[in-house]
Amino acid sequence: MSRRSSCPCGLPASYDDCCGRLHRGEVRAETAERLMRSRYSAFTVQDADYLIRSWHPATRPAEVGFEPDLRWEGLEIIGTAAGGPSDTRGTVEFRAAFRQGGQAGSLHEVSRFVRHDEGVWVYLKGNVT
Repeated sequence: MSRRSSCPCGLPASYDDCCGRLHRGEVRAETAERLMRSRYSAFTVQDADYLIRSWHPATRPAEVGFEPDLRWEGLEIIGTAAGGPSDTRGTVEFRAAFRQGGQAGSLHEVSRFVRHDEGVWVYLKGNVT
């Protein structure tokens, strides 16, 4: 992916100016939804370090692996509850389209986020439906 390509998260900016800034640690996510979008982008560009850093230590896996034939193709935010700049918890419901082995599919999840060290948003866990 080119740094000037549209950001995979769906916001109207280039990857470099959008989620790339979060992935590089230049800025922090202000909301749970913004963190969710940046994590989706991290999956699309296979940035395991960012995914680990943005995961709550209590639920964080030892490592993140990527399936070589899986390609993420689009993100739809269905809804949010709390997760704003002054909240400490929030949820984001989303649907992510993918293609794997020539077959189209989608992942539907309700993700939970909390503020952790120094008020930084982190992913806690999700329920896939």
